[in-house]
Amino acid sequence: MRIAVYAFDGITMFHLAAPLLVFGEVGRQGLAEGWDPVVWTRDGRGIRTVEGPRVENVKGPAAVDEADLVVLPSWPTDLPAADAALAGRIRAAQARGSRVAGLCLGAFPVVDSGVLDGREVVTHWGAAEELARRRPQVRVDPAALYLDHGDVLTSAGTASAIDACLHIVRSQLGSAAAATVARNLVVAPHREGDQAQYVDRPMPLPGGVGHLGPTIDWALAHLDRQLTVDDLAHHARMSRRHFTRRFAEVTGTTPARWVMGRRLDEARRLLETTTWPVARIATACGFTSVVTFRQNFVATYATTPTSYRQRFSLPST
Repeated sequence: MRIAVYAFDGITMFHLAAPLLVFGEVGRQGLAEGWDPVVWTRDGRGIRTVEGPRVENVKGPAAVDEADLVVLPSWPTDLPAADAALAGRIRAAQARGSRVAGLCLGAFPVVDSGVLDGREVVTHWGAAEELARRRPQVRVDPAALYLDHGDVLTSAGTASAIDACLHIVRSQLGSAAAATVARNLVVAPHREGDQAQYVDRPMPLPGGVGHLGPTIDWALAHLDRQLTVDDLAHHARMSRRHFTRRFAEVTGTTPARWVMGRRLDEARRLLETTTWPVARIATACGFTSVVTFRQNFVATYATTPTSYRQRFSLPST
């Protein structure tokens, strides 16, 4: 398993270290031979990380030609387009049967190469909209921790790179090997949930949006109510049809989906900041039952309210 990890000036030490650490641990634990990743740069010269330390003794682009796995662990935060040389090497690697992995923002050069056209891709949630805008030929999943098509894999932000690399170990060497690596790195061999649980909750602007502002503010203050489309339209003093059309224009979604999103946002806030029982939170957020609340929460965040609270609740003082 010859592994070539791309580095560039300004890369963070963590992003570069994640694949080196996970794949290097395979050899250090004696799980398989030949899993010694190498670092390569566009010109074969050393680079300086964003934190300051330099990385020397790197390989040149020829390392990609010999690699079974080509890893792009990150990308500059200003998201430049991949140059023709890099995009060509990614395409050539995929065409000859090598695996390509774009971790975090490293999904951008992989997508730029065209090898994921017509398929799903994931990147850091904060850059998902930009990726979708930049390459309409791909379908961006803003929630997944990683997506593996066999020949090409992409992952979400930062720590998800470790999840994705452990997945590669698991797919190549089996679950026991991945568990051994994870145990030695003191991380979970398979993390629960997906990226959606980490996404910032959108904060509504004071006064809402345009003429719908008072109705949006009213809905946010009364999430414990049923809040049907007719209720919202009545408050806005519009016909149901006109309200639905205007609401979609200013929010980009339907009233029902918007209300559900805000209920779940409030539920997350209460799980993080209170010790209320789940049943009380469900009622306060307008869910008709605890079962309905849990079903919608799991469907959106791929984890249960209880697990979410354990992970994100504020420490008591």
